[in-house]
Amino acid sequence: MDRLGSVGLIAALGFAIYGMVAGAVAGKLRSARILKSAERAALGFLGLITMAVFALEYLILTNNFHIAYVAEHSNRSLPVYYKIPVLWSGQEGSLLFWTWLLSIYIGAIVLLNRKKHRQLMPYVISICLGVGTFFSLITLLVANPFLVLSLTGAHGLAPYTPVDGGGLNPALQYPSMVIHPPMLYLGYVGMVVPFAFAMSALITKQPGDNWIRVTRRWAMVPWMFLGFGIILGGNWAYFVLGWGGYWGWDPVENASLLPWLAGTAFLHSVMIQEKRGMLKVWNIVLVIGMFFLSIFGTFLTRSGVVSSVHAFAQSNIGPFFAVFLGVIVLFSLTVLFLRLDFLKSDNRLDSVLSRESGFLFNNWILLSAVFAVLWGTIFPILSKAVEHVTVTVGPPFFNRVMVPMGLLLLFLTGAGPLLAWRKTSWDSLKRNFAIPMGIAAVTGIILYAAGVRYFYSWMALFLCAFVASSVIGEFYKGALTRMKFAGENFLQAIYNLTMRNTRRYGGYVVHLGIVMLFVGFAGLAFKKQATALMQPGDLMHIKDYLIRCETLKSGDTPNYVYETADLSVVKDGHALGILRPQKRFYKASQQPISHVAVHSTLSEDLYVVLEGRDQATGKAIIQAFVNPLVTWVWLGGSVVFLGSLLALIPSRVERAMDEIRKPKQEVAEKEHAG
Repeated sequence: MDRLGSVGLIAALGFAIYGMVAGAVAGKLRSARILKSAERAALGFLGLITMAVFALEYLILTNNFHIAYVAEHSNRSLPVYYKIPVLWSGQEGSLLFWTWLLSIYIGAIVLLNRKKHRQLMPYVISICLGVGTFFSLITLLVANPFLVLSLTGAHGLAPYTPVDGGGLNPALQYPSMVIHPPMLYLGYVGMVVPFAFAMSALITKQPGDNWIRVTRRWAMVPWMFLGFGIILGGNWAYFVLGWGGYWGWDPVENASLLPWLAGTAFLHSVMIQEKRGMLKVWNIVLVIGMFFLSIFGTFLTRSGVVSSVHAFAQSNIGPFFAVFLGVIVLFSLTVLFLRLDFLKSDNRLDSVLSRESGFLFNNWILLSAVFAVLWGTIFPILSKAVEHVTVTVGPPFFNRVMVPMGLLLLFLTGAGPLLAWRKTSWDSLKRNFAIPMGIAAVTGIILYAAGVRYFYSWMALFLCAFVASSVIGEFYKGALTRMKFAGENFLQAIYNLTMRNTRRYGGYVVHLGIVMLFVGFAGLAFKKQATALMQPGDLMHIKDYLIRCETLKSGDTPNYVYETADLSVVKDGHALGILRPQKRFYKASQQPISHVAVHSTLSEDLYVVLEGRDQATGKAIIQAFVNPLVTWVWLGGSVVFLGSLLALIPSRVERAMDEIRKPKQEVAEKEHAG
């Protein structure tokens, strides 16, 4: 099976190289026959990488420890459902998984565009398979997951099969880790598709704006996956790492945030290009940035240049990624500068008080956030390279810079729908802002009276009320109009309003999810923490909770030994039940990890960790946190994901417009080809 996987990798590399060259030749010669060959190579690449992935997963599931990767990352006692994530838990397997997802994206592009975008497709395939060539080459030559273990003996190297493997990293043995990395990878990998379409449109000087709509749709998909992956990663950090938080501005966390922020900027500014024919160069730069930052994030995770609980070990893979990043920049900027005349704006900004200006300000803040996060992430690397001293940039820097930016973005999220295209009159501005600002003001007064004094948290909740009322108002006004003219009831009106323009109202649902996220973020200022040494019968107080240690017990499983504390919890005289934090020691990897216990409500979490035993007294070390509003973060992330799915559904208006555009686009492509 390992030979089958190796053959699959070798053949996939050949197909990728052939398809990359054939696509470019097909575009240059405008040959439908060569394009068809390139498309078949792309589908062959998908099939061969899939074969390699299934071969590796089979080796993992059947405990083939003669394969170095399996021996390092799996073991016999590992439950089957955790043997699936072994595929992406190590350097070699994760790169193969990355390549597989890329091949799936490429296959989807080919199958979905068999009769569309024929001028673009040769170069789209060439660019995507160019990226596939790089990752296939790295996987085959530098990080091959099919290498066989061997020992040096009297007669040279001899095959070696250990009795058992080293086991999966204990931190990864958590249910969301079966979903979190694939979601992140789908986000990272998918950024190649809008990049390929944008570059292909520039190379071919594609007429019209059809290509930007295609690019926007393909950008939405990885943006959605990446955002949901980030939320799942925060959930994993919260429930597994046992430090009481979900986001620590870790370098690898930042690496996932960077392309998401750039993608957010693009998805907003692309509307200006579609509506007014403006910001064409800006949008191309954003698409390039999204793809560059996704590869840069992959580089940070795998090169070993940053220290992180999320990163892979130091490896020699970094220089290859550095060269590839250089190739991306050189290729992108060359194509961009050669096509600057093609990207002239059709219109100019008419007024500062307009929706265009709102989107533009939104872009400036998002790009400032990208720069701040990027600078804070790479500064320790630069300081070590230049001064030979590692300067740590921690959460205080990021919070000081990013919190004000986040609040400005939150305000623009609510203000955008209240502004008109081209120009907003003062009377319209006052009329549109009156109700949302009035609701926000009342909310602010109530919060202040309730004792919310921390400025940033108060401001975040004030703006959340403003944005929520602004977005809900858009749904309400649209529904009233349909009720008046279409004779529908309120629920019918909301449904039909949404389905007529899923992109717009899906975006509003995403904005409501962002509001919920900021409600959760606002709770961080009111976090409480306490630590106590406990044995059965001991009590611990934190805020208005009383925690009593009932029992301390230990046990053994084939995978790990554990110690559990049974803690009864009472709040304001009401029993909340038993919390059971656990400390585990995994046998194969010889690593300990805490499994926290959490009592969650919409208002706050009681979060309890069993840190271990105090050496002097033998008592259990119990650490407790009261984390306000954390549940709103998980709910908000889910709403953002659902809103993104809604925005991806073709609306009734969009389908009708596509039918109108289709003949015109076919004529334009034929004229362009001629």
